[in-house]
Amino acid sequence: MSTPPSANLVLVHPTPLERLVVPAALDGHAGTNRATGGHAQLAAANDLDAIRAWLARFADKQTTFDSYRKEAERLLLWSLVQLGKPLSSLTHEDCLRYQRFLADPQPAATWVANAGAGGGRKHPRDDARWRPFHGPLSPASLRQAMVILNVLFSWLVQAGYLAGNPLALSRQRTPKAAPRITRYLEPGLWQEVKDFIASMPQETARDRAHYHRVRWLFTLLYLGGLRIAEAGGNTMGQFFVRRDADGTMRWWLTVHGKGDRERLVPATRELMTELSRYRQFLGMTALPSPNETTPLVLPIGSTAGSTAEPGLTKTEGPSQRPLTRAALHTIVKDVFAGAAGRLRERGEAFTARADLLGQASAHWLRHSAGSHMADNQVDLRLVRDNLGHASLTTTSLYLHVDDDRRHHETDEKHRIDW
Repeated sequence: MSTPPSANLVLVHPTPLERLVVPAALDGHAGTNRATGGHAQLAAANDLDAIRAWLARFADKQTTFDSYRKEAERLLLWSLVQLGKPLSSLTHEDCLRYQRFLADPQPAATWVANAGAGGGRKHPRDDARWRPFHGPLSPASLRQAMVILNVLFSWLVQAGYLAGNPLALSRQRTPKAAPRITRYLEPGLWQEVKDFIASMPQETARDRAHYHRVRWLFTLLYLGGLRIAEAGGNTMGQFFVRRDADGTMRWWLTVHGKGDRERLVPATRELMTELSRYRQFLGMTALPSPNETTPLVLPIGSTAGSTAEPGLTKTEGPSQRPLTRAALHTIVKDVFAGAAGRLRERGEAFTARADLLGQASAHWLRHSAGSHMADNQVDLRLVRDNLGHASLTTTSLYLHVDDDRRHHETDEKHRIDW
C-alpha cells in the first residue's frame, strides 16, 4: 500500500464524525467523482455534509442510524487517514482495497480499540481511546458493511452529489446461508450457559446486582424471544394482564420492535416469576404498573458507575435510564465468554463446543428460542407470532392463530427451567 501524501495527511488518528474537522484539501469539494452539471438535490458542499444529509434520513430509527453511521464513518476515516484522499475521489480499486482492510484493520494501534490489550473493548465516542474498530470483521459483517456503503453511494449519485457509484462494478454475489447450527445453541450448550449464570459470584452487593440482572436479561431474551434492541427500548409498563375466554388471567408484553412493528409476546408464568424476582431485588413492587416507564433492564445502582446494590438504593426507586444496546450486548457476550472458558477448562474434547459458544451473541438466544419451541412441538404459526417474523407477514394473512391458545402452548412447552 502506498504511503499517503504527508502534506495532506492532517488527521493523525480517526475521530468520530461529530468531532471530525476535515482540512479543505481533503473535504471533497473538488473530488474527482463529484457530479458536474445538472441540478444537485443536496446543499452539501463537501463529503462530511453529504454523509450527514444521508444519515439524517434515519434519525428516527436509532439502531439503523448507529449501524449506517458506523460504516460511513469507517470508510470516510479510512479514506482520509489511510489514503489521504477525499471520499468523493475514491475509485473502484480503492473500494476493493477497503474490503481487504476491513478483514484486517492495520495498523491496529490506529484503528482498533485497545489493540495492545487484546482489543474488543468499546469506549464512548468522546473518549480519546475510541477507535472505529474492535477487531477484524467477520465475512458476514464485511458483506453487510459493503451493502450499507453501496446504499450510501447509490443515494449520493441519485442526489446529484457523485457522478458514479464506485461499488457498482463489484460482483454481487448472493452469500450462502450459514448452517442454522452456527447461530443456535443446542439444549446441552444452552444448559452450560444457564449453569454458568447460576455459578456467578454473589459475595458483594455489586456481584448480586450483576447476577440478578444477567439472570433476568437472559430470561427476557430467551423466553420472550426479544431482539437485543427490543430489550433496551421497551419498558416494564408494557406488561399487561387480560382475562381469556375461560376466565384465566394471562400476562402479555407489548413489544415495539424492528421496523416500528408491534407484537404481543406471551408473558409466561416463568417470565412473570423472574420479572417479580428482579423487581423485588431492586426494591420495587413485584408487578409493574400500567404505563410504568421503568426500562426492562436497568443499570446497576441509582446512578451510572455506582457500586450500590440496587435493592438498597433510595426509596424513589432505581434510575430510569435504560442500558444502551451496546451495553446489553457486552453483558451477553461476557456471559458466553465465561461459559466458554469453563468448557475449555475440561480439556481438549470440549474445545470445539467452547469455540462455538465463544461466537454466540444475543441474537443466538432468539434463534435458540425459536428452535427450542419448534423442537418442543409448539405450532410453527405460534412461533412466528411470538418472534414477530416479518418474513412471514404474507403467510399471516392466511393463517389466523387464536391468542389464548398461543399463550397456553408457549407457557406449557417453552420453558427456561432455571
